[in-house]
Formats: sequence, C-alpha cells, structure tokens
Amino acid sequence: MNFPKDETGKVLFEMQKAGIDLTVKHTVVFFHLFETQEQAQAMADHLAEVSPDIACDVHIDENPKVWALDCSITVLPLYDAIIVLEARFEKVVTQFKGHTDGWGIEA
Repeated sequence: MNFPKDETGKVLFEMQKAGIDLTVKHTVVFFHLFETQEQAQAMADHLAEVSPDIACDVHIDENPKVWALDCSITVLPLYDAIIVLEARFEKVVTQFKGHTDGWGIEA
C-alpha cells in the first residue's frame, strides 16, 4: 500500500511495516485532552448520543496533569477513513474546549 506523506500516512506506513494487517478491521483509538473532567465528560456524553458506535473512556492523564478522553471505534484503518474521523473529532473536540492528541490501533 502507498500512503500520502503526511502524519496520518506516516503512521499507517509504520503500522504496516510493523506487520499490522491494515486490510482487516481494528479498534482505532482517537485521543483528546481537556483541562477539566467536566469538559471531557461532556464530549463523551455528546458522542454517546450522536455516535453510539464510539466507545469513550474518560480518565486522568498524570503527565501532564490533564483529563483524557479516548474514543474507540472499530473500522478498516484506511487512510481516507482515518482522515474523515480525525476531522470529525477535531470539529467536536473544539466545542468542548479540548484538543486532539493523535490516534492509534489497539493491539
């Protein structure tokens, strides 16, 4: 597979190089950070309403001391799908005064 030379493409290339089969569905986790637990929980509650296929986990991240929201969804980790999901999360996270912090595949 060929991937674009942006950050998402580089991550997918490294995963493929590490032997991860990108032709099957995986649980992809998108990471978000917030100053307060209330902000993280508000986004998790919103996603539960509008996207029940996304599992959310709110927890403290001790270093740096912020609140994290991990959003997991099972999909084929295709470049276009990841880009769409990244854009979707970016739009939502700003509404709750947080920011995105990357993504990965559960092993």
